Amino acid sequence: MSSEAVRNKQLAINGFREFAAGNVDVLQTLLREDFVEHSPGNPSGRDAFIEFIVNAPVANATLDLRRVIAEDDLVVMHYRMVTPDGERAVVDIWRMVDGQIVEHWDVVQAVPDTSGMF
Repeated sequence: MSSEAVRNKQLAINGFREFAAGNVDVLQTLLREDFVEHSPGNPSGRDAFIEFIVNAPVANATLDLRRVIAEDDLVVMHYRMVTPDGERAVVDIWRMVDGQIVEHWDVVQAVPDTSGMF
């Protein structure tokens, strides 16, 4: 793993832990001002995105980080998000430049209830 990937992975993990602990302000330093959000319906730009996220279910969810993969300027995080509405599996892809997130993609999927399957 390149030194850039190691650094980006650690920055993403530290930011994730801070955010999961309720520190939304960590996004002020983690996201670059001209941050680009690729999820349809979510705004780009650091300030607009933070305002959106503060009111989104993820801001008050329990987040359980499962794995982190890093390569060069990309960091992929897979985690479980639990809200009053249910449980979701989430994969975030972050592109980082100079220690800040400049782009984001994600995939969110409901976790099915398997209690009655076997």
